[in-house]
Amino acid sequence: MSDAIKHECGIAVIRLKKPLEFYKEKYGTAFYGVNKMYLMMEKQHNRGQDGAGFASIKLDVAPGERYISRQRSTAQQPIQDIFAEINGRINTLMTANPDKKDDVAWQKSNVPYIGELLLGHVRYGTFGKNSVESVHPFLRQNNWMHRNLIVAGNFNMTNVNKLFNKLVSLGQHPKEQADTITVMEKIGHFLDDEVAKLYKKLKKEGFNKQQASPQIAERLKVAKILRRASKDWDGGYAMAGLLGHGDAFVLRDPAGIRPAYYFENDEVAVVASERPVIQTAFNVPFEEVKELDPGAAVIVKKNGTLTVEQILEPLTRKACSFERIYFSRGSDAEIYKERKMLGRLLMPRVLESINHDTKNSVFSFIPNTAETSFYGMVEAAQDELNRQKGQKILAAKGDLTEAQLTEILSQRLRTEKIAIKDAKLRTFITEDSSRDDLVAHVYDVTYGVIKPEDKLVIIDDSIVRGTTLKKSIIKMMARLNPAKIIVVSSAPQIRYPDCYGIDMARLEDFIAFRAAIALLKDNGKEDLIDEVYKQCKEQVDLKDKHVKNYVKRIYEPFTQREVSQKIAELLTDDTVKTEVEIIYQTVESLHKACPENLGDWYFTGDYPTNGGHRVVNRAFINFVEGNKERAY
Repeated sequence: MSDAIKHECGIAVIRLKKPLEFYKEKYGTAFYGVNKMYLMMEKQHNRGQDGAGFASIKLDVAPGERYISRQRSTAQQPIQDIFAEINGRINTLMTANPDKKDDVAWQKSNVPYIGELLLGHVRYGTFGKNSVESVHPFLRQNNWMHRNLIVAGNFNMTNVNKLFNKLVSLGQHPKEQADTITVMEKIGHFLDDEVAKLYKKLKKEGFNKQQASPQIAERLKVAKILRRASKDWDGGYAMAGLLGHGDAFVLRDPAGIRPAYYFENDEVAVVASERPVIQTAFNVPFEEVKELDPGAAVIVKKNGTLTVEQILEPLTRKACSFERIYFSRGSDAEIYKERKMLGRLLMPRVLESINHDTKNSVFSFIPNTAETSFYGMVEAAQDELNRQKGQKILAAKGDLTEAQLTEILSQRLRTEKIAIKDAKLRTFITEDSSRDDLVAHVYDVTYGVIKPEDKLVIIDDSIVRGTTLKKSIIKMMARLNPAKIIVVSSAPQIRYPDCYGIDMARLEDFIAFRAAIALLKDNGKEDLIDEVYKQCKEQVDLKDKHVKNYVKRIYEPFTQREVSQKIAELLTDDTVKTEVEIIYQTVESLHKACPENLGDWYFTGDYPTNGGHRVVNRAFINFVEGNKERAY
């Protein structure tokens, strides 16, 4: 993606189902779980660069022994920083006690981080808060082992205020009005309640306090706690939690917005945000890694038993399509095919733009996430070239010399690496407007391969703000003096905020929205802006189920091509003399390429939860009023 936007968070849970001695004997180390967690977090580093966290729980420790460890970091390389600290602590202890290198029981009692239950998280800062206090996992501590709660998630809630007020009505005093805190405290409230009820019941059965503890661990119904806690949640989430005594869970939202996958064998139970992470870390085939159903939770009890239980009634499945377009690693077998198809489905519009002149067209991509879509587009272009060759051969009706036939068959599609990203330069650049000249050089170009008669086709996976295109890419491409520059987006026009995880909160950030507003003004239809504003304001106090997305009206007077044409105008200035065209994927083609991930609210405005409609209306109110606050 040429425009830098924040990524999704990533979660990883590992439950070792055998004693630590088993892993020492089979894999040569009792730190098997820690090593696998490091691998899983690094394989999900694409999902979050702002911070990372790790937590572990030791099972069945003696009273007085520490059984919960946690490490968090916001360093430039947070995963490396965390595990450098962990390894440093481990190595120091093992160096000081060389006679204990094979004593797993001693290691479990004395070495932090080693344990049977592990939770990892990679984070991006949705609200711009990037102190270590904002980094998952969050810990809710209690002297009762069962009431200790560790939570980490990939999520955003649209109704944080409502959840906060619910906690206050329960008599709690949350320390912060943030979705992570409110979610953790909501789970914690019902965990406390369930433990108290179980103890009361066990007391009647004749158990004393000490005898009740293992009984509570065995009888605690995690699914019941989750049902009560998540009743009022509105958002997209994959929520992971560990209980102090050893239970674990991952709950997915009822629309399946945020992804979650799991795997189990007789040695481990594993959950992660992406399938290939599990495949790679544990060397298992695609079909053995299952997707968690919307509204369901993977629950692993202290005894190692894994069950999948339906917690919330599923809604219409709206799994995030941006996961397929951009966020998830392209090494997933399904995602790889889908991204190629996204490129292939764009080819008819590209051929129209170049007038089917593949001979004088050069195809490339903007590094590096669009590369897979580029392969799909090139395959479709090659099909077109083969069709042209066939037509020439058939038209000759056999009247071709060997040289002429060789000339036809030797035609090749022209693909080149045109755009080269200078990552070091981008790291240096600040947001200050005085840096515009430096921004223009974030991308460099390959000289000497473009002729004046060539059309240059560049594919990107999505165009969000258009800032990098305008300030850098288009200007650099224009230096090559092609006959035409065609920028292709494998994603449709991003028109609406995302309130379920992606950091896209303000309407005016989107080049598509700015283009629609400009078109309204060009056509004397500014009154529509005021009409939509009034309709949004009228809904402020309505209940969520009655709120509608009136911002759709801003786009209704114009076709997608008209908006795309205006975007091209907005992204070029007087210094660019070359004709520039912008081509976007259609929503229909997106659904064809990604049939199981139909979450498209940022393209269509069709939000999967009621809270989404409230967010988009608030975003429009903020835009009209010049309010720079987030809409959620």
